[in-house]
Amino acid sequence: MEEGDGLKLNGETQPEDALNEGTLQGEDAPPHPRLHLHHAFESRYLPDARDVIVYVPPGYDEDPARTYPILYMHDGQNLFDGRTSFIPGRTWEVREHADGAILAGEVEPLVIVGIYNTGDRRLAEYTPERDWRMGGGEADSYGLLLTRELMPFIAARYRVRTEREATGMGGSSLGGLATLYLGLRYAQHFSRLAVLSPSVWWNHKSILGYLRERAPQIQQKPRIWLDVGEGEGRRTIDNAGQLNQRLVAQGWRPGKDLHFERVEGGTHDEASWSTRVTPMLKFLFPATPKGEAEKGETE
Repeated sequence: MEEGDGLKLNGETQPEDALNEGTLQGEDAPPHPRLHLHHAFESRYLPDARDVIVYVPPGYDEDPARTYPILYMHDGQNLFDGRTSFIPGRTWEVREHADGAILAGEVEPLVIVGIYNTGDRRLAEYTPERDWRMGGGEADSYGLLLTRELMPFIAARYRVRTEREATGMGGSSLGGLATLYLGLRYAQHFSRLAVLSPSVWWNHKSILGYLRERAPQIQQKPRIWLDVGEGEGRRTIDNAGQLNQRLVAQGWRPGKDLHFERVEGGTHDEASWSTRVTPMLKFLFPATPKGEAEKGETE
């Protein structure tokens, strides 16, 4: 955020040093004490306010000196709370999967931010170019909301690491398209991308052209998880495979900074994306081996 912009919550400018202000309590509170819901986050780049839900990992309150990597995810209402999900009661179960992987020592403890979509304007905000039939093309404005407004807002309230190496972004379907586009456009901010079932088809696959144009300009390529379900339809499967091939052609290395998976039995819905959360987190945010962590603490 540029100096003097201020942080907005419920339409009012908030102090820079406020911590966890605006979280909802009572009946409107999230379904777990380590989930914090900030209501009606406003932007000067887009017209609609949106809720933001924040997951903090086990042990967050017990170790006040520790800071954490962070993952920003689109379609936030579908990630944690069955009361707000697109299909009531069906979510990605991100908290449950993240808790399990962290406590098992498989994933580095991290903060996860779910950015609610705005309903009818979801398509516009998640697409990088305008399609002559369907409209859209406001992802650049959404990216400004994310990088100039929301990221400083979160950093002022939670103990998160703000450097590129500790920051990721993720989403599915149009959210996967937005993740790839914004992750390439803002490669200086994001080093880890979760691209699930991406809508490569948008505007005659224009994302492939953007990848070809933008990739040579990126000095440090983000680590990418890319997947598609075997039950998502031939076009979606083929498009994801084509995207994988283009990433490899542009220098991404399978097994190192690129993971591509065709998920057996996978479908285009929250239940299926839920099954991919743990392996995605293990690839993008792997736990540091104990010996290396101890070595780093003593250096």
